[in-house]
Amino acid sequence: MTAQEDSTGVRTPIVAVLGHVDHGKTSLLDMIRGSAISEGESGAITQHIGSTAVPLEVVSEIAGELVDPTDFDLPGLLFIDTPGHHSFSTLRSRGGALADIAVLVVDVTDGFQPQTHEAIDILRRTETPFVVAANKIDTVPGWNPVADRPSKVAIEAQSDRVESDLTERLYEIIGQLSDEGFSADMYWRLTDFQGNIGVVPVSAETGEGVPDLLTVLMGLSQRYLRDEMTVDAGGPGVGTVLEVKDTRGFGTTVDTVVYDGTVRTDDQLVVGGLPEPIVTTVRALLQPKPLAEIRGEGEFEQVGSVAAAEGVKIAGPDLDDAMAGAPVRVVRDRDLSTVLDEVEAEIAEIQVSTVEEGISVKADTLGSLEALASTLAGDEDEEIPVMHAEVGAVAPRDVRMASAANNDRHRAILAFNVDVLDDARSLAEQEDVTLFEHDVIYRLVESYEEHVAAIDEAQQEQILDKITRPARFKLLPDHTFRQSDPAVVGVEVRGGLLQRNSRVVRFEGREPERVGVLKSIQDGGEDVDEARTGERVAVSIDGPTVGRQIKEGEELWVELPEKHAKILEQELTEELSADEREALSMYLDRHRKRNPFWGK
Repeated sequence: MTAQEDSTGVRTPIVAVLGHVDHGKTSLLDMIRGSAISEGESGAITQHIGSTAVPLEVVSEIAGELVDPTDFDLPGLLFIDTPGHHSFSTLRSRGGALADIAVLVVDVTDGFQPQTHEAIDILRRTETPFVVAANKIDTVPGWNPVADRPSKVAIEAQSDRVESDLTERLYEIIGQLSDEGFSADMYWRLTDFQGNIGVVPVSAETGEGVPDLLTVLMGLSQRYLRDEMTVDAGGPGVGTVLEVKDTRGFGTTVDTVVYDGTVRTDDQLVVGGLPEPIVTTVRALLQPKPLAEIRGEGEFEQVGSVAAAEGVKIAGPDLDDAMAGAPVRVVRDRDLSTVLDEVEAEIAEIQVSTVEEGISVKADTLGSLEALASTLAGDEDEEIPVMHAEVGAVAPRDVRMASAANNDRHRAILAFNVDVLDDARSLAEQEDVTLFEHDVIYRLVESYEEHVAAIDEAQQEQILDKITRPARFKLLPDHTFRQSDPAVVGVEVRGGLLQRNSRVVRFEGREPERVGVLKSIQDGGEDVDEARTGERVAVSIDGPTVGRQIKEGEELWVELPEKHAKILEQELTEELSADEREALSMYLDRHRKRNPFWGK
């Protein structure tokens, strides 16, 4: 056992990278890793499972005069290799985000996009400190690149026009951060990083600004987060499952980020799983060989122990039901039941609250499930209720559960980054359950919202079909073709939609007087179901006699039952055309002159 394992130590800060698709998250990680390899000794940069460790000495080499290694006692930075919300939500520690600090990547040309807002929401909810990497500064027209130089130096070396163009874009991002409730400025203008967000201009293509970014991350970690980096290096290991995989020669393994203590071969381990925590023994700890030696997948070497903070592949029996995002805890000299209770309590913190009537949600990890549920919750006015939420592939029982929903809106399953079993897919078609599948949360939710809007529109149309529509029409002079039984007259529709089988009234003073039923409509000798504003048609009206109850030249109205008028005004106004709304308003005005509360 090493001395480090026997004592309290300071672990490496864990850095997550988030941002909108195509804004350069992966490219930025690749540039940092590439710069680290070129600046460090062969093998100095270690690639762990799901993460890349960049030691302080290498950070100092890349950052140059910006970082004096004697100012720091943190070992360096551990970057999570799998960028994005998926990994960030998955990596948890004791109910919060596992990442100590985050980098939000924003394209200087595109600014904030849907996933940027989504990332901001996650960072705010988890209270994770972050900096903004304003990427792609090299795409500003006329930019003159010099690889790997600090961004402040790079910007000052540009022409006035290029510098002005970039500054405008950067302050647009700062304004968008302000809209989200964050005070922000260029990092070199800030003294208070706790109350403000630092914006670091970078280029993942040229490496410009990478020295600044590493400097800011090291500086913030050392100054504000050091106490949180203090761990019991020799204590029982604590970590989080990043992924569950099959590894040749070892069976099911769990890729784990260890953020406290040490994990050793032959340690007894408790891993979060379904339906209950798994108790197993560490059979092997696997790490990739040094970056310089990696030639492909499966290039692992066994190690005897792993101390925080590192990523490692853990092999052991009975890991098939382990869950990504679940806790990992070494038992060692503690009581097993106590450790089981801790793991169950941590999983319980992540459980999504559900209601009796709502949609079903499946996700690949507990963290993803939580992030998706948070997005669906929205605010009170836009909340999408969740009836069933679970990690794993969509199975037939999920479909059967969704098919029992009483509301058509809820006969749906949102599947985030998971498979749909073949028999579940065919059952969904039979049971009229709609499946939504995507690996981007906001697109998944968007698709569902479009589906709900289509359902609502169809339902509104059905209601509208059963509701009497407003219309007024004038009996044309010299167009009486038959006086009665039924009266057949020529009319002009003055407003609204005139339909067959509508009751007809005339307003004599303030009181409506029913005169008969409009039975048929003819246009050019052809029977039609309706006539619109401005059209002249022949109608038959059963009940009145022309010259007595009705007269040429007068205006008649379709009679609206009070209940129909109320629904039209309060629920279906948007479904009516402008002339129908006008006809409805005039009709209501006539009624409300005698009864102000009619139709309310």
